[in-house]
Amino acid sequence: MVDEIPFPPQITTTKPLSLLGHGITDIEIHFLQIKFTAIGVYLEPEIVGHLQKWKGKPGNELAENDEFFEAVISAPVDKFLRVVIIKEIKGSQYVVQLESEVRDRLAEIDKYEEEEEEALEKIVEFFQSKYFKKNSVITFYFPATSGTAEVPQMLGVRVELATSRI
Repeated sequence: MVDEIPFPPQITTTKPLSLLGHGITDIEIHFLQIKFTAIGVYLEPEIVGHLQKWKGKPGNELAENDEFFEAVISAPVDKFLRVVIIKEIKGSQYVVQLESEVRDRLAEIDKYEEEEEEALEKIVEFFQSKYFKKNSVITFYFPATSGTAEVPQMLGVRVELATSRI
């Protein structure tokens, strides 16, 4: 449970996926912590075979380990993010934060080029006019067999975004 928001231990897309971890996004303004979203990360149980190098390491150490993060992202397994809105937010505000984080991380590893910029523009355009009330749910699905991410659940809309290098 994150900030009184439950995350089931398992969900099913095309196959069962297990909850790997959860957390929040927040911002601190004048010593006040404002929580925006709770996020659950679900992966195929087969991910364990791709992460043996980190077996026995504490979670706080793994959270800071870029190599571990890269191994999770590049593992050939289905990945699913469940984002639950804690504080009402405009889609334009949500996507500015998302776009900034993704762009900065890609630029840091020298992978932000025209293709990535176009994919981010699609994401910005999609979220721009949305409004998220408390407890709204956004899901992102990353199939192991595809170079696209899907937003299969949000206001009844489904969008596919190219993520071949994101």
